[in-house]
Amino acid sequence: MKRNWKKGFWYGSVPGREPLDKFKALKDAGFHGIEPPMDLDVETLLRARDATGVLIHSVVCASKSRHLASASAADRLAAVEGVKQALREAKQYGAHSVLAVAGGVNEATTYAENYARTQEGFRQAVPLAEELGVEIAFENVWNNFLLSPLEAARYVDEFNSPAVGWQFDVGNVVAFGWPEHWIRILGPRIVHVHIKEFSRKKMAAGGPYAGFNVEFLEGDNDWPAVMKALDDIGYSGWVTVEPAYEPKGVSPEVRLRVISEKLDQILAL
Repeated sequence: MKRNWKKGFWYGSVPGREPLDKFKALKDAGFHGIEPPMDLDVETLLRARDATGVLIHSVVCASKSRHLASASAADRLAAVEGVKQALREAKQYGAHSVLAVAGGVNEATTYAENYARTQEGFRQAVPLAEELGVEIAFENVWNNFLLSPLEAARYVDEFNSPAVGWQFDVGNVVAFGWPEHWIRILGPRIVHVHIKEFSRKKMAAGGPYAGFNVEFLEGDNDWPAVMKALDDIGYSGWVTVEPAYEPKGVSPEVRLRVISEKLDQILAL
């Protein structure tokens, strides 16, 4: 590989019923880490980590952080506590960041309300993040919010904290932009990268989410441009696969190895 970056995998997409089975499957396929959601049994995952050497490099708290946009003060308070709990779990695992989603805009929640409520909520968790040495990393998701890289950079900068950054999802941008543009603007704010493929042709034929149903290196991501942009900003952290394409007739174990090989190809571009 041209870049000796650590390869991670989204927990929910790993075959196996038990955590240890998932960790073993990833190790056999050549992955170095796993990204679980919060609220799993910490001791069980730690035993699986120690038995296999597969690291837990990030923890997902999206299910909690989305509620920071709620109109209910009680819901927002519970969401803040959820983010704090994810930070504590990440520290126990030795993870460097938590994946957070900055609420969401819809008919009931205006853009301005979401901006103010989510920033207020995350600010309550930032001191703990700084104390623990774990970063809160916002991911660009389809939640009708932070729709441009300039605004995303501003949102991060307004916290004025080294414990706040960005988890950049390559595939989530392709429907309405170019990932390499986002990468150069977000720059050192990017602390973690999600690897997903996306096809504009499939989106046009089957709707937005159909665009993810494509094999790596066969969609519309300009991977050489993406890799160059990451090199240009000095990125050298984790790249975590969140696959959506599942070809028929392929065993989960074989599929993991194929994805690992595809990721090696991307990292070599």
